[in-house]
Amino acid sequence: MRFSDYMSAWLYADDGYYASYRPIGKEGDFYTSVSASKFFGGTIAKRLVDVIDEGFLSPSATVCEIGAHHGYLLADIVEFVYTLRPELLGTLRFAVVERFENLRRQQREYFADAFGDAVTLEHCASLEELRADDAFFVANEIFDAFPCELFYKGKIARVDENHEVHFDLEDEWVSARAAQFGKDRGEIAVGYEAFAAQMAAAAARSEFVTFDYGEMAARPDVSLRVYLQHKVFPFFDEELDRAAAFKKSDITYDVTFAHVKEAFEAAGMPMTEYATQMKALVEMGILELLEMLRENADEKIYKQELEKVKTLIMPQFLGERFKMIRFRKE
Repeated sequence: MRFSDYMSAWLYADDGYYASYRPIGKEGDFYTSVSASKFFGGTIAKRLVDVIDEGFLSPSATVCEIGAHHGYLLADIVEFVYTLRPELLGTLRFAVVERFENLRRQQREYFADAFGDAVTLEHCASLEELRADDAFFVANEIFDAFPCELFYKGKIARVDENHEVHFDLEDEWVSARAAQFGKDRGEIAVGYEAFAAQMAAAAARSEFVTFDYGEMAARPDVSLRVYLQHKVFPFFDEELDRAAAFKKSDITYDVTFAHVKEAFEAAGMPMTEYATQMKALVEMGILELLEMLRENADEKIYKQELEKVKTLIMPQFLGERFKMIRFRKE
């Protein structure tokens, strides 16, 4: 099968890696910014409030997370909206785009435990089901989980029944994308264009804020890798047993943000900002939120949260490796 179909089955088949709940953080296969600190979602909540205050979005806007997993990020956003502007909880609409029913059930249960009847969580299986006058979309590490084609010197990969990779197929679209991004090998993501078009159609006015790892320019090499119990295996590493890892581990690659940008701008959602996670979180107000905590909480709690925030913004941790990209539909 083509590599994109192989990766799609690895992650999204009924028995795929993302089809059931996977612990994230110390007990899982990897860490994310969401698992590192609640202030990640808190800073996005501050951005949401600021966008409403500036008049771009209304107090009745839809706040939608895409690929919510357990629902922690959206829950953190709700918690900080309550802290920053509690009256908005009575007007905002909260939604999650999630394809798997078992994950939707767990998200509903988590929100019920966390907020009771104070917050109603809506679900859509895809963006095509969502319609809103105005919306604030948010996602974390979503573009690295889109299936991709593996490209090498004019050929794309297929994977046989033994999980062996062969570069013997051709595809004009993939070759054109590789030439556009100056790649003679590596990953060409599949699905960005359709996803951007669906988001643009979902709301008359919207902002989309997302974080992921990668660079604006394409990498000149293969970044595809597998995460298993916090160990990283390059996809072509001889130590990686692909048959054993299939559907039992996370598979990912570095995002080419130029491709993301092109897809959204073609859909009518131009990029309004691209920055390192460190710069983005600081400019969105994470230090102001920490100062609020320092003034209202025990010193020990403040110091604990400060250490967690350092993981988000310090260059040697997530601050430089991860990027924020933001789009708007006027």
